[in-house]
Amino acid sequence: MTVRDVAHNEELCIFYGHKLWFNPAEPVGPDRSAALLELDVDDGWGGLSAVEENEDPSSEESPYRDGDPNEIISDEDLPFTRYKLPPEEEELDSIRTVEAWVVDIPDPRHITKMLKWLKQAGLETPDLGHLKRIRKVNDTATFLLATLMASPTPPSPPTELDLPSPYTLLVPSAPALTPISLKLKSTFWPTLFTPPRKGEAEDWTRGQAHWAWNAMKTVVAAAREARSRGELPIAAHVAALYEKNAAMGPSTSLAFTAWDHRQSTAHPLRHAVINVIRKMADYQASTSSSARSSMPFAPLSGLTPVPTTTSTPEEDEQERGAEEMCNGSNYLLTSLTVFTTHEPCIMCSMALIHSRVKEVVYLHPMPRTGGCGGAACLPTLKGVNHRFGISQWKEAANRDLPVSDTLDA
Repeated sequence: MTVRDVAHNEELCIFYGHKLWFNPAEPVGPDRSAALLELDVDDGWGGLSAVEENEDPSSEESPYRDGDPNEIISDEDLPFTRYKLPPEEEELDSIRTVEAWVVDIPDPRHITKMLKWLKQAGLETPDLGHLKRIRKVNDTATFLLATLMASPTPPSPPTELDLPSPYTLLVPSAPALTPISLKLKSTFWPTLFTPPRKGEAEDWTRGQAHWAWNAMKTVVAAAREARSRGELPIAAHVAALYEKNAAMGPSTSLAFTAWDHRQSTAHPLRHAVINVIRKMADYQASTSSSARSSMPFAPLSGLTPVPTTTSTPEEDEQERGAEEMCNGSNYLLTSLTVFTTHEPCIMCSMALIHSRVKEVVYLHPMPRTGGCGGAACLPTLKGVNHRFGISQWKEAANRDLPVSDTLDA
């Protein structure tokens, strides 16, 4: 690069880049024009001192844009770091249990008759499918009958077998996923071992990484917009479902974005994550039941709404019943990923659990207040019935949205 002085009367062109954007101005009336002329002060730069340098790091192009969208990206090359959740139930006090009815069977020949009776009595339910039906201790066999939830009163085995009265025991409520968990759970009752499949962690493609980059870009822009309006610079974005067949093209599904409103509303619960979930719920409430029932899962899971159709009250009631029977139909975030500028607080993390979110990707960690690994990691707590993936964004250029480390984001 070379430099030289600008010659006298030489025209000078100043180039500010291709990404210089101006907000549209309102029409200026005669009175307003006069007022602006009075305020016009020569700054020595022809008024260009008012032009801010465009240093928006979120405007950077995605490094995953070019190339094969189906190429698998290694964890090291992904734009985020995955938080590895600890194995479930590997300590004795972490084993989740339920109360169940059992009965001792002194004569092993009665076991076959009990198995037939169990099926006839309608007690052979899948809620105990992860447990073995018989436990043998020394010369005594104990038969697992049913949970207290399935049978609040003691089941009545065939009287001709002359068995002792049933009693209750605590049994594991889920199968064992690791050898340590299997050993611990078997101290309560013989449990099935169902280890996760190798490579069960989802592989990410270049197209998905590009999709995630754009989603984080969206949530950072929303946080900056919130800051310009006097709000806390915290935002959340529910990304539209990634479409494998159109990895680099526009998605046809829905996305939702919201930011923190605690400043303007003076309401302590108007967090960004809560606001985006509520925004999705409001959208769901605005769609007809017929449109919702025609989707494979809740419409807020990212699908374009189906045109409203006219239906009778009887048909609506049937559709509502079908929805209630559909697993996950009432959860807002099933199969979806939420991108946030800051690690969700404990309240927001619990809301994400209740909404059955698939995974959360955040930019700024909140070690003192976060609920996704900061102050606590809610998906790993005992008694929580849903787990979601957690990742932290790597890109440091976007970390210009500081808030107090004691703030619940």
